[in-house]
Amino acid sequence: MRTVDGRVAGRRGQATRQKLLDCLSEMLSSSPYRDVKVIDVARKAGTSPATFYQYFPDVEGAVLEIAERMAAESSSLAGLTAGRSWVGKAGWQTAQELVDGFLEFWRKNDAILRVVDLGAAEGDKRFAKIRMKILNSVNSPLTDSVADLQAKGKVDKDVNPAAIAGSLVVMLAAAASHQKGFSSWGVKQAELKPHLALLTYLGITGKKPAK
Repeated sequence: MRTVDGRVAGRRGQATRQKLLDCLSEMLSSSPYRDVKVIDVARKAGTSPATFYQYFPDVEGAVLEIAERMAAESSSLAGLTAGRSWVGKAGWQTAQELVDGFLEFWRKNDAILRVVDLGAAEGDKRFAKIRMKILNSVNSPLTDSVADLQAKGKVDKDVNPAAIAGSLVVMLAAAASHQKGFSSWGVKQAELKPHLALLTYLGITGKKPAK
């Protein structure tokens, strides 16, 4: 791990760097991204702006590192569908676990995901790339699942696996980012999950789940 000027950070320096990232993450959960200043992050971490600049060029640079770490962790989402069965009761369980894991990942990383979505929406290719990496961790194996079912004659031959998978992933991402908003519509979290799982299962298989 190196500083901005290329020096190797020692153990103490690495600890300081991580503390700055942790404090920034915490601030993003309660403050708009544009309002977070270097001096505020440094003060919260008990250090100085000069120390912050030893490790990061600016707040955006630190935010990108947090986002890239999160994107790396998103690879675990692939296991929710890769190689899993979509047939019968096992398929229904796959749909439920996919939705549960997807929503949990979004809840855990809600603050930084909002920043990533904002940056991507504004056309920042760095944030857009991170967002696509996260979504592809589910989209790619889900596309393979649809293609496999199609090859076995369990899904209509006219279905485009990538289109189906992509549509479902976008649906899940939108629902995950709006979890708190569902309560204003009278929808409880416990009610949201099975309905998303139902839509996912129907989208992949074209059939009602065997519960």
